[in-house]
This record gives sequence, C-alpha cells and structure tokens, in this order.
Amino acid sequence: MQNHFALFNLPAEFALDAAQLDAAYREVQNKVHPDKFVSATDAEKRVAMQWATRANEAYQILKSPFRRAAYLVELSGIDLQVESNTAMPRAFLMQQMEWRELLEEARAQRELATLEKLDSELGAARKKQLAEIAQQLEQKKYAQAGEGVRQLMFLEKFADEVSQAFEALEA
Repeated sequence: MQNHFALFNLPAEFALDAAQLDAAYREVQNKVHPDKFVSATDAEKRVAMQWATRANEAYQILKSPFRRAAYLVELSGIDLQVESNTAMPRAFLMQQMEWRELLEEARAQRELATLEKLDSELGAARKKQLAEIAQQLEQKKYAQAGEGVRQLMFLEKFADEVSQAFEALEA
C-alpha cells in the first residue's frame, strides 16, 4: 500500500507546503468522492468510500506537524513504542513534574495567571521540540527524532490537560 505522501504525490519530507497539501487532498477527494459514484455498482461505491476515508486519514496525519513527524519516524522503520517505552531524559521528567505541580496549584487556587504562564511555557517547549524533530528528520536521524516525538506526545497530552483546566475555570 502506498504511503500518505505518495497518495498526494508529495515528497516524504517533514517540511510540507500546507497549500500544496490542501490542493493535493482536494484533487484526490475530487476523484474518489462518493457523490461521483451514485450510479456505480455497490462494489465501486465501497471502493470509492474506502479511498475517500483513506484520503481523509492521510490528510489529517500530514496536516498535523506532530502526527506527520511520528508518521515519518514510523515510515523509516522506527517503532515509537508509545505504549511500552516511557523512559525519558531526567531533565525532561523534572520539567514535567514542575509543570504538573503548577497545574495542580492553578486548579486548586483558580489562578488564571498561573495557567496562562504555564500555557505559554508549554507552547514554547512544544515549538522548540518540533523544531528539533524537524531538524533530526531532515538529517535522517530517525531514532533521535523518534525520541523527540515521544517527548512531544507527553507535551501534547499535558497541553490538553491545561486546556481542560482553562475550561474548568471558565465554567
């Protein structure tokens, strides 16, 4: 089965032109959209629906820098072991603990300013981590990029928790 980049006729690189990806997605969708197969056989409709679904999934993965990085690492043959490998560098874990304490304090005290500071720090850390991953992918250092992707997964999950804390304060 062809990979997501090949589906859209794009180079398998981290740096993607968003407009080019959007145009390629629309082109594929125009060819396989179920509306174009209303008078087709059931088998042809089913195949068109499968292609449309695959195009949607591929587009969602390639559109997200985080998911695109993980996909490229996996394409290179590196297993991210997201379920079984939770080992992280000590400094990263210490930062996580510090942020978690801040989050709990902000929740308990209902401190919007603390949440905003935490959100800002987390945004900067995510941006820095993604830039490092992009550089590693460009240099074809897939194992290192994989470690970075695993760390970014932690950051993304924590960002969701911070968003939930904002929502709880607003409620």
